[in-house]
Amino acid sequence: MPALACCVDAAVAPPGYAFTWNSSLPTPDTFSGAHPPTNTSAITTIDNSHWSPSSSAALYKIDCWGAPYFSVNSSGNISVQPYGTATLPHQEIDLMKVVKKASDPKSSGGLGLQLPLIVRFPDVLKNRLESLQSAFDFAIKGQGYESHYQGVYPVKCNQDRFVVEDIVKMGSQFRFGLEAGSKPELLLAMSCLCTGSPDALLICNGFKDAEYISLALVARKLLLNTVIVLEQEEELDLVIDLSRKLAVRPVIGVRAKLRTKHSGHFGSTSGEKGKFGLTTTQILRVVKQLEHSGMLDCLKLLHFHIGSQIPSTALLADGVGEAAQIYCELVRLGACMRVIDIGGGLGIDYDGSKSAESDISVSYGLEEYAAAVVQAVRFVCDRKSVKHPVICSESGRAIVSHHSILVFEAVSASVYDVPPMSTHGLQYLVQGLTEDGRADYLNLSNAANRGELDICLLYADQLKQRCVEQFKEGSLGIEQLAAVDGLCDFVSKSIGASNPIRTYNVNLSVFTSIPDFWGIGQLFPIIPIHRLDQRPGVSGVLSDLTCDSDGKIDKFIGGESSLPLHELEGDGGVSGSGGRYYLGMFLGGAYEEALGGVHNLFGGPSVVRVSQSDGPQSFAVTRAVPGPSCGDVLRVMQHEPELMFETLKHRAEEFVHDNDGMAHVSLASSLARSFRNMPYLVATSYCCSTAANGNNGYYNCNDDSYGTAVDSATGEDDQWMKLHEDCGISKFVTCGTGNYASGCNGLGLCGLLHVKDMKASV
Repeated sequence: MPALACCVDAAVAPPGYAFTWNSSLPTPDTFSGAHPPTNTSAITTIDNSHWSPSSSAALYKIDCWGAPYFSVNSSGNISVQPYGTATLPHQEIDLMKVVKKASDPKSSGGLGLQLPLIVRFPDVLKNRLESLQSAFDFAIKGQGYESHYQGVYPVKCNQDRFVVEDIVKMGSQFRFGLEAGSKPELLLAMSCLCTGSPDALLICNGFKDAEYISLALVARKLLLNTVIVLEQEEELDLVIDLSRKLAVRPVIGVRAKLRTKHSGHFGSTSGEKGKFGLTTTQILRVVKQLEHSGMLDCLKLLHFHIGSQIPSTALLADGVGEAAQIYCELVRLGACMRVIDIGGGLGIDYDGSKSAESDISVSYGLEEYAAAVVQAVRFVCDRKSVKHPVICSESGRAIVSHHSILVFEAVSASVYDVPPMSTHGLQYLVQGLTEDGRADYLNLSNAANRGELDICLLYADQLKQRCVEQFKEGSLGIEQLAAVDGLCDFVSKSIGASNPIRTYNVNLSVFTSIPDFWGIGQLFPIIPIHRLDQRPGVSGVLSDLTCDSDGKIDKFIGGESSLPLHELEGDGGVSGSGGRYYLGMFLGGAYEEALGGVHNLFGGPSVVRVSQSDGPQSFAVTRAVPGPSCGDVLRVMQHEPELMFETLKHRAEEFVHDNDGMAHVSLASSLARSFRNMPYLVATSYCCSTAANGNNGYYNCNDDSYGTAVDSATGEDDQWMKLHEDCGISKFVTCGTGNYASGCNGLGLCGLLHVKDMKASV
C-alpha cells in the first residue's frame, strides 16, 4: 500500500473566486508509490479471466440453498431444474429467457408484462409434493409403520387460486387435502376439494363462530372429509348444537398445547402459553362433554403445532413424542382416534447453512424430518399397544416456497465521485477554515508525510466534522463543504480503505413484495439472475421505490450487510438501452403475496406461470397476469378511479386550451393511461415520448405491450368507461374477474388474463 505523502486538492474553486494563499500552510507535494485515481466515477475494469459461473454459484451459495432446483448455467444465467434431481439437461429452463418472454413488447414476440414479476413453476410445486410424500412413504416402509401419511396444504401460505388448484390436482393421487383457518379459506378449500380425492382431509382450524362451524358441517353434508378442530373449549357447544340442528354427524379434532416449546422466533405459538389450543385439563373436559352427549366417537383427530421453522429433528421428535402420548391417552379414554396432525414446522434452509441455531435455516432435510416423525409416533404407540394412526402434516412453507421467484430490476445506483484536484481548490477550501480547522488540516498533512495512515483518517474525519459545524453556522459555503467531502473521500481511497457500499435503486416495493423482511427481519436469497459469468465488482444494498426509510434491503443471508453486485451497464434500467440489470428473490413462495400491502399505493407484481415443455426454449408460458393498475390500488382504498378521471378531465377542459382546441383531449388521454398503468417505473423504450421530460427516463406507458392501445384519444375515453370488455391484448382474453379484487377493474383491462393456447410452446 503506497504511503500518502501529502494531501492534495479535493475541489476546484468556482469561477469568480480569488485566492490569497497562506504561506504558513504546506503546499501540496506528490505521492510516493502508486498514484490514486483522480475520478472514481469511471467504471472500474473487472478482470473476468479467472471468473466462471461456478464462481458465482459459490459466491452466492446457490448450491447450498437452491439445490436441487436452481443453479447457474454456462451463459451465466440462473437455470431452473423443474423436476429437481430428475431434471434432464434439455429440460432446464433459463430464467432470463422467461423474463425476456414476459417483459418484451408484443411486437417483439413477448407478452408485454411490466416488472416486478413473479415467475411460478408448477413443475417445482409438483416435485415438492412428490418429494414430501416419498420421504414419508420411505420412512413408513423402512420402519414397519402400519398406517400411512396423508398431508394437507394450509392455504394461508399462498391462497392464489392456481397454486391451490395445482396442489389439489397434483396431490390427488396421494389423498392430499387442504387446511383452512378462516371462513373465506374454508369456502376456497371446499370448492377446490370437489375435484380432489374423496379421501382428502379438509382440516378446519382457527377461531370459529356459528357461521364457520355451520359451513364446515355443510362441507360434511357435501361428502367432503371435513374435520372441525377445536381451538377453544367453547367451540364444542356450537359444534354439538349445530350438528344436531343440521342432522350432521361431525368429525372433531382437538388442538393440544404441548409443553415442548420452540425457542426460536417462530415458536411463539408453542408451549403452554401459546396462542392456540387446549390444555390437558380442557381436553379432559372436552372428552367428558362429548361422552355425556353421546358423541365421543366423533373425536378422531389430535392436532398440535410446535412452531414454524422447527430447527432440529431433536426438538421435532420431542414434541411429536409428547403429542403421541396424548393421542394414546385419548384412545384409552374411549375416543375413536384415527389421525395425528403434526401441524406445520417443516423448515426451509433459506441461507444454505444447515444450522439448527438460526431462524432462517434447519439442520435436516425431508427424509430426516419424516423419519423422526414416524419413529416418534411408532415408538409411543407400540409401547402403549395403540394402533398406528394416520400421520398428517400441514407443511405449507416447505411445499410452496421454492416454486416462485420474484424478479425485479435495478434502475439506478448511487455514484461516489472524487472531483479532479487542483492546488487552487485546496487553497479555496483552507481559506474558509477556522483556526481549529486549519490545525486539523496541518495535522492531516503531517500525518500523511509520516505515513501514518490510520491517523490520516482520524484527522480527515475531524476536519470534516469541523467543516460541517461551520456550514451549519453559515460561515462556510456549500462549495467548500463539497470540497472537504471530496478531500476526505480521496484520502480514504488513497490509503486503501474499502470502497463505500453503493445503493441500488430497485423497481420494487419491499412492503408489497417482501413484507416479511420489513416486518420480522426474514431473510431470503437475493441474487442477480444473469451476468453470473462475470465477477461482481460492487458491494450494494437495495432501496425500493417507496417514500419510506424502511423501504430498503440491507441485510442478506450469511450475515452480510451488503450484496455483491455488478456495475450497471450504461444507464442501467433508466435508458432502456439494453443494460437492464435483473435481480431475483428466491424461496418466497409462502406468505409474501398474502401479507403484502399497498404502501404508497404500489400494488402486487405481474405473474406468469411457466411449465417445462419440449419446445426450443424448454418452457411454455401457460398463464400471464398483469399486476394491478393504479386504478386497481386506488379502488382498494375506497377511491373511485372513474369519478377521479371525470373530475380531472373536466378540469382539463376548463383550464387547458390551445389553437386547435385539442390539448385537453390529449391530456385526458394521458390521464386515462395513468389510471390503467401499473404504479411501477417503466423504461423509456417501452413508453411514449409525450410525457414530461426529466423524470429519470421514466414516463407513462403508451406501448401496446402494457395494456390497451387505442387509435385515438376518443377511443381511449370510450374504452375507459366500458366494463368487462376484451382488453385488446393479442393471444389473451379477459376472464371476467380482477386481480386482487373481484370484478373487472373498470379500466378497460380486466385484472386476470389467460393465454388462449395454454400449452403453446415458447
